[in-house]
Amino acid sequence: MIINYEGVDIKRDDRTILHDVNWRIDAGDFVYLTGVVGSGKSSLLKTLYGELDIAAGTANVLGQDMQRIKRHHLPALRRQLGIVFQDFRLLTDRNVHQNLDFVLRCTGWKRRAEREQRIDDVLGIVDLTDKKEAMPYELSGGEQQRVCIARAILNAPKLILADEATGNQDAESGRKTTQILQELAKGGAAVIMATHNNTLIQEFPGRVYECCNGQFIALEDDIPMADLANEDEE
Repeated sequence: MIINYEGVDIKRDDRTILHDVNWRIDAGDFVYLTGVVGSGKSSLLKTLYGELDIAAGTANVLGQDMQRIKRHHLPALRRQLGIVFQDFRLLTDRNVHQNLDFVLRCTGWKRRAEREQRIDDVLGIVDLTDKKEAMPYELSGGEQQRVCIARAILNAPKLILADEATGNQDAESGRKTTQILQELAKGGAAVIMATHNNTLIQEFPGRVYECCNGQFIALEDDIPMADLANEDEE
């Protein structure tokens, strides 16, 4: 079990964002998180790595009780997660290899040969082996996002969070990003993808949850995608 939430309430500034969240995610699950702007998608994701406290209920993430976890234990929890952001957050003064090597060195990889092999491995997964020496500004938006995925999986995380990872991409780049994330789930990682792109949900099926009017709703497989229309990114 990767995530287990029972009766969880999430608040910001004493305002309840989501009420009575019940959620269980296991290794290999591929999960979509949908909802309009301000519905709580990002807030929910932030509770998974301790950036936002839960207000009530029980929450377990990767074996950690998120109600009781000590602040000094959060870095160890976060090292088991990979986070893919919409706005890339690459170091613009360093090439692809240097961006990835920086993360490895910061997370305790001492031996250069091992770092080089791991960089080659993750760039192969995202099909960017030929872009190792490229600067971020030389890459398309879709390629930059794939570098972000490579960065997120450097330490073989058990849980990958993709917060509107396809929001700034064209249709084909969004498909490639989603396909890579699904392959990572097939490899055993749990993947949560916050998105408002219903086309991707149709093409790459997964479990779908919606944040709506303070509620957290598990959508059935046969719910028409039209019911999710007009959703914007959070």
